[in-house]
Amino acid sequence: MNLIQALNTGYNLLKSSKINSYKIDTEILLSASLKISKEKMILNLNKEISFEDYENFLTKIKRRKANEPIAYILKKKEFWKNNFYLNKHILVPRPETELLVEESLDIIAPIQKKKLLEIGVGSGCIIISILKERINCSAVGIDCCRNAVKIAKINANLHQINNRIKIFKSYVDNFSTGKYDLIISNPPYIDKFQLKYLSVSEHEPFKALNGGINGTEMLEKVIIKSSQLLKINGKLVIEIGSNQKYKVSEILKKNKFYINKIIKDLSSNDRCIVSTKLL
Repeated sequence: MNLIQALNTGYNLLKSSKINSYKIDTEILLSASLKISKEKMILNLNKEISFEDYENFLTKIKRRKANEPIAYILKKKEFWKNNFYLNKHILVPRPETELLVEESLDIIAPIQKKKLLEIGVGSGCIIISILKERINCSAVGIDCCRNAVKIAKINANLHQINNRIKIFKSYVDNFSTGKYDLIISNPPYIDKFQLKYLSVSEHEPFKALNGGINGTEMLEKVIIKSSQLLKINGKLVIEIGSNQKYKVSEILKKNKFYINKIIKDLSSNDRCIVSTKLL
């Protein structure tokens, strides 16, 4: 069997399971199984595939057929400008979450020395991406999930910024260490009753998605804690659900935050709020 035949097999298997991205997914999984770039694979489609590589490829295809995210299958995900290691215990980073990085970098000038905190560090992709571009800054990351803390530490080491970040296992309610210039958070914000309708909930960690009964339970906890930990005029950059702008704005104002701006994602959904602690 050659590579084009293997690709066609993958295409058909994923297409039959209604995986809309069946072509690109098959190509990614085959190139990963061969341990070569997709470009090199495309240039060698008549090359024979070994039995071991084909079995490896089929195993990956079967996992994708069951709607498992490619990031879990390959144990990595590209975010901002880098690849990050992850596993099934960590939420897969979304492209829209890059807004948090973008807005944070707008707040911090390249030469500034700021102290940052990420609440709900997950894989570490947000805070690590910021620290890589703001070399004078240092950070703390917290997460209530022990596995997330382990993964974030691995990624900090892989990206060689572990000397500028400390990562702790802690619930947001229990953390009270330090004062910060900027706090970033992408907390769970999906209404727990809506989770069952999302395909991602089959594979991604429930705790990382569950925003409580109305979806704003964790958002409110993050805002209250940020009001205690931010310096005066410090900034909070937070991701929200597309229908939560008004409710989250209320919570921010109640906790003495001024709302600087609300940013839409590429689908024109409200996705990120930047605010300033006033008192």
